[in-house]
Amino acid sequence: MVKSVTSSAKDLRTVNVSFFQELLTTVAEQGRALLPKSLFGPNERDDVQELARALISGRGEASGVAIARALLDRYRVLAPEERTAFFRYLSETMQPDAGDVAAASRAYLAEPGNEALGKLRSAVEGKRQELFRRLNLAPGATAQIVAMRNDLLNEQPRPDLNLTGVDADLRHLFQSWFNRGFLVLRRIDWQTPASILEKIIAYEAVHEISGWDDLRRRLDPVDRRCFAFFHPSLIDDPLIFVEVALTTEVPAAIAPLLKGDRKLQPGEAPTTAVFYSISNCQPGLRGISFGNFLLKQVVEDLAREIPSLKTFVTLSPVPHFARWLDRLIASDPAGVISPEDRETLTALLDPRWHRATDTNEDLQEAVLAQAAQYFLAAKSADNRPGDPVARFHLGNGARLERINWLADTSEKGLRAAHGVMVNYRYDLKEIERNHEAYANDGTVAASRAVKALLRAPPKTKAITADAPAKPLLALSDDRPVSRGKDPR
Repeated sequence: MVKSVTSSAKDLRTVNVSFFQELLTTVAEQGRALLPKSLFGPNERDDVQELARALISGRGEASGVAIARALLDRYRVLAPEERTAFFRYLSETMQPDAGDVAAASRAYLAEPGNEALGKLRSAVEGKRQELFRRLNLAPGATAQIVAMRNDLLNEQPRPDLNLTGVDADLRHLFQSWFNRGFLVLRRIDWQTPASILEKIIAYEAVHEISGWDDLRRRLDPVDRRCFAFFHPSLIDDPLIFVEVALTTEVPAAIAPLLKGDRKLQPGEAPTTAVFYSISNCQPGLRGISFGNFLLKQVVEDLAREIPSLKTFVTLSPVPHFARWLDRLIASDPAGVISPEDRETLTALLDPRWHRATDTNEDLQEAVLAQAAQYFLAAKSADNRPGDPVARFHLGNGARLERINWLADTSEKGLRAAHGVMVNYRYDLKEIERNHEAYANDGTVAASRAVKALLRAPPKTKAITADAPAKPLLALSDDRPVSRGKDPR
């Protein structure tokens, strides 16, 4: 069960974790004295593979802790090409033995039973998962193994490496190690230790936090909240966090939520909780889902804390919309875009189009119509929306409530989505029904207002959401956004 904790409980947990880490350190030092000195040569870059073989060889617990610690210490100082060689070793040498799997399979089919099933499971699992389990014996090992997977993911695109088996083993273990029952929900406020606040600034991935003053504006006022999930093994390093604005209406733009001189109305009870930024903090945990647990837990906590809250929505980016629309404008064999809209959309070629004092209503209608097409009809190969943020919220049971015109006129917002942002609504009465419809049939729950934006019945086979990109506009390429302050 995911749980909120009091400050005293957090202090006790911190003491327990620190004591356990100190105990492991002591065990590691004692165990090291029992091992052959050949395992701890003068060159720390040597013999990381030998340490892996020694760790899996079935030594005692004390020596196992010592070897695990030594292996992680040596891994940290490996050069990139040496890490690649280590991953290749894990992939090629520590994969399940085909002969053992075949023999265990025949034995189970001949005489099914718990003993035969256990041997089959052990054969299929192989040595690699057991290596990672034993590696986790070392003090502070969990964080280092998560970082190791991040290194592994960075290697994945290489055509000469096949590391999918190694990654699958780590992902399988992480799904157990980071099970929701271990996650602890904590509110982040201005009294949170500075070491954690620094990480919040660094990890913010949606709307850059420009410094301590900006951070305080997001945490300290009475109309702001921030919540994060932590794990007992990464006690001062959040896994994921969400920033919340408490308002009296569903917002249609991000700038008013982020501005520093916003006016608070004294005594005005908020009716709407707006989740305007959700950031994953650990790239090594990519593919391990926390966000759905986080949002549902925060909704429940806020509803208990502030009874006046009736509406729970997001103000979300649409990171792939501009790229999708550019492709469609460049090649539209199915005729999704009318000739009139195509001509209207050429206004987007001017990088200053959004600054026009006379807002082009035809352009607004054309862009919003294509945005509705993008969400309701464009599909990836798995028959789900191609937009990753949409997949996340719709998969959680949210409803696509509203598509907002010129909601984010920052460089990043224009480049990624031509300024479009959307509201997803979390209606506690509809979440489970929406989730089931999406999971079973790929149904996108959408409001009447969104459906009304469509020019005509959606053409689902017109263009897939994950087709190769052909950028049309200079603002729509995939260049990284600078970490400087976004112009607004």
